[in-house]
Amino acid sequence: MSCIRFNTPAQRQAMRDYAPVMLTAEEAAALHPAPAMTDTKIARLRLLAADPNPKIRESAASSYHTPEDVMIALAADPNEGVRSCVARNETTPCDVLRSMADDPSDVVRGWLAVNFYVPADVMERLAQDDSDTVQALVRWKSDLALAE
Repeated sequence: MSCIRFNTPAQRQAMRDYAPVMLTAEEAAALHPAPAMTDTKIARLRLLAADPNPKIRESAASSYHTPEDVMIALAADPNEGVRSCVARNETTPCDVLRSMADDPSDVVRGWLAVNFYVPADVMERLAQDDSDTVQALVRWKSDLALAE
């Protein structure tokens, strides 16, 4: 017996008729709200940020709920991946992002350059960066902003 199934025209029409309606991201979020942020969850983020495994610290650096004092510590983390997650996080405070403009890693500065929440003065500094890649990312982001 074959594994291939052929649907009749009537079956194909029935599948089209009963196809699920696609929701926008906002509609889906309204139907499935995120759980409230609690003190316990913040405490867990603090534990994750102190974990010896850099991949675990990256998850704390990527969270939109990580407290500012933890972000400050993660911005100075010895691991480039952790600092990159801080640099690309849209909720990282501007002063923390500003402190990362001179990060020794081109990768971190590159993530900083594409974060739309980086202050203008930092973007001006990154436009003069020693790295051609960072400068190219600044130009790319600028071109995107002009196209909108």
